[in-house]
Amino acid sequence: MKDKLIAFCKKEVVFVIAVAVAILSVFFVKPSRAYLAYPDYRVLALLFCLMIIVAGIKEQGVFTLLGQKLTAKAKNSRQLTLLLVLLCFFTSMLITNDVALITFVPFALELLCLSGLQDKIIKVVVLQTIAANLGSMFTPIGNPQNLYLYGLTGMGLMEFLLYMLPLTALSLLLLLLVIFTEKPQPIVTNLQEEEKQPDKKKVWIYIGLFLCCLLTVVHILPWQASFGIVLAVMLVMSRELFPKVDYCLLGTFLGFFIFVGNMQNIPAVSKWLQSLLAGKELLLSALVSQIISNVPAAMLLSGFTGEYRELLYGVNIGGLGTLIASLASIISYKFYAEMKDARKGKYMVVFTAYNIVFFIILLLTGLITV
Repeated sequence: MKDKLIAFCKKEVVFVIAVAVAILSVFFVKPSRAYLAYPDYRVLALLFCLMIIVAGIKEQGVFTLLGQKLTAKAKNSRQLTLLLVLLCFFTSMLITNDVALITFVPFALELLCLSGLQDKIIKVVVLQTIAANLGSMFTPIGNPQNLYLYGLTGMGLMEFLLYMLPLTALSLLLLLLVIFTEKPQPIVTNLQEEEKQPDKKKVWIYIGLFLCCLLTVVHILPWQASFGIVLAVMLVMSRELFPKVDYCLLGTFLGFFIFVGNMQNIPAVSKWLQSLLAGKELLLSALVSQIISNVPAAMLLSGFTGEYRELLYGVNIGGLGTLIASLASIISYKFYAEMKDARKGKYMVVFTAYNIVFFIILLLTGLITV
C-alpha cells in the first residue's frame, strides 16, 4: 500500500502539490460558502468533456490510422521526420498536446525502428514534443492553460486565434528550419496497417459531441448543456471511457482554484503578488513555468493580474525549457526512457538544447510584440 502511494505521488506530483497547497491555504482562510465560488465550473466541465471525447476517438484508432496513411507517403528520413513532427503540431490544436504525444510518440518510435533510423529517434521525439507544446497554443482547446485563460480574457474565438497566430507561425517556421537542415537518408518502411477499423457510427457521434464542446467554447451553447449531453451519451454508449479521463488533472485545477481563491482573500499576500507581477506578466509567467509547469503557473498568476493576454503568451512560451515546464514533455521522455538501450543522458542534453533555443527566440519575440 505504501509503495503504491509513493508511486502515485511520483506520477502525479503536480496534483499532490495542488492538493497540499489547497489544504494549507484552508488554515489561513476559514472554509465558508464563499469556497463554492472559487472554481471555474465551465472550465472543469469542458476539460472533462474534451478528455472523454478524445479518449473515445483515440480508442477507435482514428489517430493511428491517420498517422499511418500520412507517413506511408514519406520517401526519406527528412520527409518522415517532417510528417511525424507536423502530426503532433497540428493535431495538438484539437486533441491537446498530451494526447498528441501519447498517440504519436510510440507510433514514431515503432516506425523509426522499423525504418532503420534508430539514430534519429532522440531528435524526432524532442521535436515532436516541442511541436505538440507549441502547436497546442494556437487554439483555446489545445491545452488546459489556454482553455482556462481563454475564458478570463473575454476574447472571441477569431480574436484569440489571430492573437496567437504570430507565435504559432514563428514556431512552425523554426521547426521547419530545424527539419530541413537535416540530410535525408533512404528508408524502408515496414509498418503494419492498423487491423482494427473504426466504428464509423461511434466516431461520428464523438465528432458531434466534440462540436457541442466547440459551441460552448465560442459561447453559443451553455456549458451545462454540453456537459449534460456528453455525460448522457457516454453513459449510454461508452461507459468504459470514464476511467480514461485524467481526473488528477481535474483535481489539480480544483486544488489551485481553492488555493488561489484563498490567497486572494489574504490582503497582504494579494497586494504583494499584484505588485510583483505588474508589467512583468509575460516574463514571470514564462520563468515560473520552468519550476511548477505552465498549467499551475497560469492558474496561480491569473489570480493576481488582469493582464491575461500577457499570461497567455508567457505560459505557452514557458512550456519550453525544462522537462517539467510542460507536463506533456514528461510523457515523451517516459516513452523514450522505456526503450531498450535508451540513452537518457543524451536525450536530456538534446531536449534541453533545442528547448532553450526555442524558448529564447519565442520569449524575445513575445516581449517585443506584446
